[in-house]
Amino acid sequence: MRTSMVALTVALWSLGAAAPALAGADGPTFDAKAAAAYMDARQTWWQGWSNSQRDHETFCVSCHSAMPYAIGRPALRGALGETGPSAPERKLIENVAKRVTLWRDVEPWYPDQLRGIPKTSESRGTESVFSALVLATRDAQSGTLSDDTRAAFDHMWALQMKATEVSGSWAWINFHYEPWESPNSPYFGAAMAAIAVGTAPQGYAASPAIADNMKLLREYFTRETGKQNLFNRVMGLWASTKVENLLTREQQQAIVADASKLQQPDGGWSTASLGAYQRVDNTPLDTKTDGYATALITLALQSAGVPPSDSRVAKGLAWLRANQNRQTGQWTAVSLNKNRDLNSDIGKFMSDAATAYAVLALTHK
Repeated sequence: MRTSMVALTVALWSLGAAAPALAGADGPTFDAKAAAAYMDARQTWWQGWSNSQRDHETFCVSCHSAMPYAIGRPALRGALGETGPSAPERKLIENVAKRVTLWRDVEPWYPDQLRGIPKTSESRGTESVFSALVLATRDAQSGTLSDDTRAAFDHMWALQMKATEVSGSWAWINFHYEPWESPNSPYFGAAMAAIAVGTAPQGYAASPAIADNMKLLREYFTRETGKQNLFNRVMGLWASTKVENLLTREQQQAIVADASKLQQPDGGWSTASLGAYQRVDNTPLDTKTDGYATALITLALQSAGVPPSDSRVAKGLAWLRANQNRQTGQWTAVSLNKNRDLNSDIGKFMSDAATAYAVLALTHK
């Protein structure tokens, strides 16, 4: 993996060689304490919100708030001098571990009987991937793969699709909401599964027991990546830096080049530019630079070996540093689906994701 990543780094650096490099991190630093406060408060709200509650005194793990929180909040540990997870982190991890243990007894997040077919299979597929990701992220900090994480991966692999057209992926929640819960989202889900595998400690990705599953997953990415919108392809790029041979070097380079073309004059990116999106309420999409796309792409580029001194990454990071709301701690992004009140709890869903990914991008090493 190291040899291929060195080659990728050289190749991706050459893509931006014509652009002037920015030395160092221009602009202000970000407020880690404020970001943590925002993330913890939003996760506490999510855990108590009536719409997130499920049976056995559990709650669902959302694509927009809980999952990004689980992977982003630990990145602030060092900056804040924390010795362990915050209280909302602990509660989220305990919730996921409980549902993994009670897998056969807990109801799906969205049962067919209440939401229509095929919501049970969509819920199970999505939950299995997110459970593995949340617990693998926890275990990565200790360096030891725990029994409940192994169980979560077992559930995930048991639900991996084998049918020809979707082989290697998972049934995924589809409420026709972009970019995470739509007909386009199984690729996103497969990327998150790959990130979970690559995050797990003790060389889990190379385990002989999952070799056949990983073969299906790699074949899925080989077959499907070229068909995806740029949002999904950026997710695939990030995932490919976690798992060897998920994408070819040429595929990685193409994604970096396509993302670079959409960088806005202010140094950031707009989520609306990453796919052919249309709001269900027919209001116009917001095409301004936003925290989510800027954070995601800057994170993916760095993960793929584009250095912070490269102008694309440097400008993206500078935008993130300059555009944190210092009063609330958040980075703002807006819905692709509806014109929502950004001060409402639901209106903050995209900002929840933006904040978590901004933390990941700004703390990337």
